Amino acid sequence: MTRSVSPLIAFYRGDAVDAAGRTITDIWSFDHRRLEMVHDFIQWLFPLPDPSRFNPDAPLLTAADKAAFRADPHLQDRVRRSLDLMLDFLGLKREGGVIMRGAAFAHAYWLEPANHNHLRLTRIMLFLGHAGLQAEAAALLACLEDIAAHEGAGKILPRTLDFWRASASG
Repeated sequence: MTRSVSPLIAFYRGDAVDAAGRTITDIWSFDHRRLEMVHDFIQWLFPLPDPSRFNPDAPLLTAADKAAFRADPHLQDRVRRSLDLMLDFLGLKREGGVIMRGAAFAHAYWLEPANHNHLRLTRIMLFLGHAGLQAEAAALLACLEDIAAHEGAGKILPRTLDFWRASASG
């Protein structure tokens, strides 16, 4: 008996499209403007077990999906590529096990209270934990906490930081 692959895992492997007909490589080629303006891709790059309030076509991360991400180094590398896409968009970068400000951070327009990218960051950290990439989630949280203490002081709300800390801790 062969086990079928979920649409989410097939999408992540590059063998299927999302609900809008895009492959993962299509999304990885989005420029910053498109990453900001399009809102129905983030749930495919960083899926969660709970339904999205904003995208009824978003996949739900199942226990089998979690197990597949945790067991497959190739899938985890593809998750890291999705992470790097979003980090670059936010003016951040990943080097080794550290996430830090990148050259474009000076233009980090998302540093304002209640910016929708704060929700994206929560989603990203939650999914990294589900996918077995807790070190990446912790590195992202460490960077965000440093930003909140400096450039983001008064712009990243304490409640947002609480969500991020809970998300990164799994």
